[in-house]
Amino acid sequence: MRRVVVTGLGIACPLGVGVPHVWRRLINGESGITSIQSFDTKDLPCKVAGQVPAGTRADGGFDVTEYVPVKDVKKMDRFIHLGLAAATEAVEDSGWVPETEEQRCDTGVMIGSGIGGLQTIFEASQLVIQGKTRRLSPFFIPSALINLVSGHVSIKYGFKGPNHSVVTACATGVHAIGDAARLIMLGDAEVMVAGGAEAAVCELGIAGFCASRALSTGFNDTPERASRPWDKDRDGFVMGEGAGVLVLEEYEHARRRGAKIYAEVSGYGLSGDAYHITAPAEGHDGAFRAMKAALRNGGLTPADIQYVNAHGTSTPLGDDLELEAVERMFGDAAKHIAMSSTKSATGHLLGAAGAIEAVFSILAVRDGVAPPTLNLEEPSRPSVIDRVARTAQQRPIKVALSNSFGFGGTNASVIFRAAA
Repeated sequence: MRRVVVTGLGIACPLGVGVPHVWRRLINGESGITSIQSFDTKDLPCKVAGQVPAGTRADGGFDVTEYVPVKDVKKMDRFIHLGLAAATEAVEDSGWVPETEEQRCDTGVMIGSGIGGLQTIFEASQLVIQGKTRRLSPFFIPSALINLVSGHVSIKYGFKGPNHSVVTACATGVHAIGDAARLIMLGDAEVMVAGGAEAAVCELGIAGFCASRALSTGFNDTPERASRPWDKDRDGFVMGEGAGVLVLEEYEHARRRGAKIYAEVSGYGLSGDAYHITAPAEGHDGAFRAMKAALRNGGLTPADIQYVNAHGTSTPLGDDLELEAVERMFGDAAKHIAMSSTKSATGHLLGAAGAIEAVFSILAVRDGVAPPTLNLEEPSRPSVIDRVARTAQQRPIKVALSNSFGFGGTNASVIFRAAA
């Protein structure tokens, strides 16, 4: 099977825009979670979220007109804007510019989303309810479709290879990266631009998750404290928005052109719970089997892993069940790993979560540093696993595993190792 490496990284998330800026803030223990200002929350029990800060790319902020012509901005939902921002950085970072038709046909895109254009759909539905259907934009449908992130990236760069999207709720980002890597392994592409994008921090999105009692409501006055994986005072997840994109490339293809190689994709595993639409089964057996499959796929053992980026959403049920699954998976090796939840700083980006966390896992390998779990003050239960409470840790990390799990009982794990 052909080897696949990572040659480009891009990110837009609540900590900002741009990999160096975001990574520096994450390692410094800063939070991107703030009070919601983009809409009125007076009737909502949750009033905090992780929102991509406005500003210029040079300052680590987001200005859509740096990525999309002004005349086209209203033709796309915000999740597409954010996906284009992350993809632009990743492609530029990779230095990959196909010059021939064959090269363009060997370069594909696979960027998914858990929900897609929720705000666009909400606004269009209001027009219909008000009897103003004639005011619907002709771009309404394509502005909301999940696969249109991949479509716009493909059009922008002329990438004519596989053009695909993944929709597996909060596991989307990892599934997109793993599936794209397999396309390269099987020879269907030489280069894939892969990841996830999400922009569900809107009134409908927050109201919907509030209705299911999934969101944190106890820290509205101190937003930076709201996302607290494994802490005894956690009371739900914090919604985040953003996008993460990787450029994946066949190893020899990358070497021939002298590309910078961040890491190698060294394992990918998937599983289904077959249990409940939102809750994991006791012991989180689905998570255990996804990690086991990723290790088997990569020919690795638990002792080979030094860092785990947990799904760790800050929910009362899910955090400890994932911890239990990781303890079971790693056995005696558990006491030697570091595991953190970067959602403590970014919130939960749903379909983009696994993609930005893949970026963080790769940088952990590159720099030998485990990012912190913010707000972990008193764990709800003890563990031999070091959960990197509050402060980043310098430590040797050659191989990292990242977990993502989604509604419907869908689970995915991906492994990155230092490129040899």
